[in-house]
Amino acid sequence: MAQAPNWQKSTFSGGAEGNACVELAAAPHDIRLRESDTPATHLRTTPTPLAGLLHHIKTGGRTTR
Repeated sequence: MAQAPNWQKSTFSGGAEGNACVELAAAPHDIRLRESDTPATHLRTTPTPLAGLLHHIKTGGRTTR
């Protein structure tokens, strides 16, 4: 039987209660993301693409050259 993911709320979601946050769970072979207002819908990725996405978000899409 597969174990349910251990979802963690993003620190950037603030102290909001209810359906106002992004959650992340580490699974054996991937990383899962979901929005709390649609918990049945998961985005699955691996560390390298997720790091690229986070870098893109943090830099506003700017690249270093």
